[in-house]
Amino acid sequence: MQLSTLHRLTTVDEVEGILGQPPSMIALKQISALDEGCRTILAHCPLAGFGYRDADGVSHTTFLGGPPGFARVHSPTRISFTLPDDEAHGPASFVFLLPGVGETLRVNGSVAKRKGAETFVDIEEAYVHCAQAVIRSRLWQPPAPAEPTPEVEGEGPLSRPGVAEFLAAASFLTLSTWDGSGGSDTSPRGDRQAVARILDSRTLAIPDRKGNKRADSLHNLLQDDRLSFAALVPGRTGVLHVSGRGSITDDPALLETMALRGTPPHAALLIDVEHAEVTASAAVTRSRAWTAAAHLERGTVPDLMVLAGDHLATNMANAEGGVLARVLKVVARIPGIGRVVRLVMNRAYRSGLQKEGYDDVEVGSQRGARLKRLAAEPAAENPLREVRIAEVRRETPSAVTLVLEDAEHPGSFDFRPGQFFTLVTDIDGQPVRRAYSASSVPGAARLEVTVKQVEGGRFSTHVHRNLRAGDRLSVRGPSGAFHADPAAAHEVVLVAAGSGVTPMMSMIRTLLATSGTHRIALLYTNRSEEEVIFADELLRLGKENSARLAVTHVLTQERGRLDAAGARSWLTELRPSEDARYYLCGPEALMDTVKGVLTEHGVPDDRVHHERYTSGADTTAATTAPQEMVVEDGTHEVGSVVVEPGQTLLDAGLAAGLPMPYSCTVGNCGDCMVKLRSGEVAMSGPNCLTPSQKADGYVLACVGCPLSKVTLDIAEP
Repeated sequence: MQLSTLHRLTTVDEVEGILGQPPSMIALKQISALDEGCRTILAHCPLAGFGYRDADGVSHTTFLGGPPGFARVHSPTRISFTLPDDEAHGPASFVFLLPGVGETLRVNGSVAKRKGAETFVDIEEAYVHCAQAVIRSRLWQPPAPAEPTPEVEGEGPLSRPGVAEFLAAASFLTLSTWDGSGGSDTSPRGDRQAVARILDSRTLAIPDRKGNKRADSLHNLLQDDRLSFAALVPGRTGVLHVSGRGSITDDPALLETMALRGTPPHAALLIDVEHAEVTASAAVTRSRAWTAAAHLERGTVPDLMVLAGDHLATNMANAEGGVLARVLKVVARIPGIGRVVRLVMNRAYRSGLQKEGYDDVEVGSQRGARLKRLAAEPAAENPLREVRIAEVRRETPSAVTLVLEDAEHPGSFDFRPGQFFTLVTDIDGQPVRRAYSASSVPGAARLEVTVKQVEGGRFSTHVHRNLRAGDRLSVRGPSGAFHADPAAAHEVVLVAAGSGVTPMMSMIRTLLATSGTHRIALLYTNRSEEEVIFADELLRLGKENSARLAVTHVLTQERGRLDAAGARSWLTELRPSEDARYYLCGPEALMDTVKGVLTEHGVPDDRVHHERYTSGADTTAATTAPQEMVVEDGTHEVGSVVVEPGQTLLDAGLAAGLPMPYSCTVGNCGDCMVKLRSGEVAMSGPNCLTPSQKADGYVLACVGCPLSKVTLDIAEP
């Protein structure tokens, strides 16, 4: 098929000659501000397609998402949301999706301002879009097997890694176009199996089925052929981003290749692709859109078709004030009318889609029964605990303590003194995780973690510059095998450097709060006196507990770094008991030095516990193509999932509901260690995996990215 010879539609008359003119009632369904029903939709929406152009006029479509209500409504005409890594300008448009619901809410407006990663959009129009695209794509149903990946002829954007495979399975996309005056529109498109068909390495075809009456995208392309779209595969957290230029064809030979049960589409959108890339989507992952818990219970939000009827009646009353408008208002108040409207619309959807050539159309009671089955399934555990910052306490010029408490329901923070928690927050729209030791006493209603600012450290810089009392973040944990036993009667010897004192402080506070009489000794090294974290409290505790706590400071600015001779001299003077337990936390070189001295003194290895702190593993992706991951548990296969570019093995497994072991998620604790049975994995560092564990074929799922198809065994090592 010669693409250059395909007939193109270039005028409004030609397009409307095939599609017909948009029904006049369509315009009456639009409102100019978000009413209460629309605001309720946004409050429960976890995912949206978003179309915008950057400062250079390049078109982009992506997915925004997170917990329900990620799009914040400031007024009926202004919303905001985080848009990482880019800046939107001018007209912008949205398709808001509700898991389990067919209809969507489309919103158009213009970018008003940007504050950090927060983008503010002024609303110009909103309206309910019919469910046909979602029903066609079976977006909220269990994913179907992908079509065979087509051979891509030639070199072009569609021959990039993972693109053709993704397109073969992508049944849904949101398409963004602009009219001649710059107005933006993003609309949903769906089809069985591949919604966009590859014609060659630079060209895609998207069928335009006969149910499309608005045809906003097609009319826009007659004025401005630049477009973009973002595609989804049900069940996957990756997104395919495509941009290029579009045209419209009614070529019979091409349309026949996209026929369903002998019924071809009435037109097709041809896309000359300029850019195509598959990426992992933090927004889709955070939305949890593929889980049963994300599907809304009946009555949580207004039925969108009833909402559309309300918009229609209001606009007709404002425009005409006629009898029909008054009748619609009266009918809308009839008890149970929403259920009747839903039954009528479901029947209309089924009939219309069957005429287009679709079989096995699932709407209404069929989908409702399936959602009930989903709701009966146990929801995937969300181990994140939302907390509020009660206080930010300055410890030194470079260290602050965050005092955290439960954001909603008061509770205690239970852990063992010395363990750490993983803090999670969004920075410029991207989730960032770092592990910090607790410095407070276990079992209290408040958790304290102390954060030292690291040069170039993304998380620590955010804490020091931006976080204030009242801000919220999430914690995961506790994690780690580095902890003391408050019930034990042995002497405790602590060696710390810099912020390595934070777990030691939890141990000291906890041990001194017990009725025991065993001695605690701390050797604490810092660069200067002003960098000593907890200096005043350590001094006070030493005075109040002089028989139990001894603190020795080493200031390297005055005496040089603590070396073996210094550690040996301190131990000789201390004369710890034979049953003493030793806890070391600091840079690797210092810990190795102290361990060597303890070995010289005949201290058994099982009495020496150490924690090497790092600034957090760099989890930059090591692969640019999606890779399959098969998970086994000993002798049987648990499941499989596609790991998107930019995803870790752990992220992909958890998103698919696989029983992956984990705790800290940042490479510090080792709980996510799994056996690599086949394939190749690249791990980011620093991390806690030992050379012998690596040699035995173990990997850390939380910082591992696949370079090929991989098989993991999650059985206990």
